[in-house]
Amino acid sequence: MILTAAACLFSMVLLQYVDSAPAKKGREYYEERGEIVWEVPTDQKVIALTFDDGPDPVDTPAILELLKQYEAKATFFVVGQRVDKYPDIAKREIAEGHEIANHTFSHQYMNRNRLSAARIEEEITKTEASIFKATGKKPHLFRPPGGYYNEQVVGASKRTGYKVVMWSWHQDTEDWSTPGVKKIVNKVLGNARNGDIVLFHDYVEGKSQTVEALKQILPDLKKRGFTFVTVSELLSHRKAATVEN
Repeated sequence: MILTAAACLFSMVLLQYVDSAPAKKGREYYEERGEIVWEVPTDQKVIALTFDDGPDPVDTPAILELLKQYEAKATFFVVGQRVDKYPDIAKREIAEGHEIANHTFSHQYMNRNRLSAARIEEEITKTEASIFKATGKKPHLFRPPGGYYNEQVVGASKRTGYKVVMWSWHQDTEDWSTPGVKKIVNKVLGNARNGDIVLFHDYVEGKSQTVEALKQILPDLKKRGFTFVTVSELLSHRKAATVEN
């Protein structure tokens, strides 16, 4: 009898703990609050191509030429150190109508390195300074390396005036791992939807396959009637939520 009562008491305490424990804040939590964007619900045939980790002196200019050829706009999530190294490429991105966004100064993985809020803010603001020095523009979109996010990352982004932007889960090309041109092409073309944010990299250690993949992706999507827009432009296409009475 005593054992049963103790077991009941333990169960009650455990239930109270579970009820009071904070719920894990995942995609739905941040998406509902508009604090992180993965994609944009829209009826318009618009799609945003994004490129991380650049600029690169070889691949970025090649990508810019292809984008110009197919009248496509894109968003480049740049690394501050690389902007300092290749400012003319960053300047060209802006001059040709593309968007530059913030991807930290030294590409620190915030979960792996357990960065403090102050260090995250420093990574963001240093990159902002590099971008402004090269282009005269102040970015307002931020993508954390590896797509890692939590309250600290979101808070630091807000305090420095940035919106966090990820990518459509079905549009992660994984081009950084050089999976083969065919796999990159099939990933994008096989999953393309209105409002997608596609993840590419314009800097890949070793030989990149992104440029060759884009030679097939861009004409195919254009033929389907897609318009290539910057992330900021994509956000303006968001479909208004239906209000139920």
